[in-house]
Amino acid sequence: MPGTSTSDRIQLRERPLIVSDVDEVVLEFINPFKAFLDSCGHVLLPRSFRLTGNIIDRANEQPLAEAEVKALLDSFYGTQDRWQTPAAQVVETLAALSKEADIVFLTAMPPHHAAVRRALLDRLGLPYPLLASEEPKGPIVQNLHGGRPVPLVFVDDILRNLQSVQHHTPSCLLINLMVNAEFRALAPKPDAGIRAVADWPEAAATIRAHFEG
Repeated sequence: MPGTSTSDRIQLRERPLIVSDVDEVVLEFINPFKAFLDSCGHVLLPRSFRLTGNIIDRANEQPLAEAEVKALLDSFYGTQDRWQTPAAQVVETLAALSKEADIVFLTAMPPHHAAVRRALLDRLGLPYPLLASEEPKGPIVQNLHGGRPVPLVFVDDILRNLQSVQHHTPSCLLINLMVNAEFRALAPKPDAGIRAVADWPEAAATIRAHFEG
């Protein structure tokens, strides 16, 4: 299925649904983005849990302005298929979970880059439907799930996205997963009701326990 910004074309079965973010959850983002920045003469410093202010120009050792960071991100997403790699054990873990549940990727990325991401995911053995949107994730997940009486799981690395889904679908199992341990240590601590996991095997065990419960 091509990447899209709406959920209209996604056909779900009457079984559990897993909605997962992509960057730093399914695909590595921090390390590939560091490599991309290095090729442009910049460096990302792990000083706080944000990009703006922490991307430094090697030539003058000054942080890049927000507009420059956005331009670099756009360039990175346009060439993501040259840089990004799958998170450890994600391909086999999702393949196993897909026998029990529908899986949908919900990526916070400009929709015009969705075709590149779709092709990359397919090449890596991650063929699940993709939604690309910069809108809050809570209403998207709520609309996608449609209040069906089946278990719902949402996996993301960013607290505000988890909070958004928690607000709109309170019965959802919320999992906080971030691949990069260095930046994960700088992230805000998850709220009550959000389960932090270290990797995909731990996430899978948590998800299956939720299905059985």
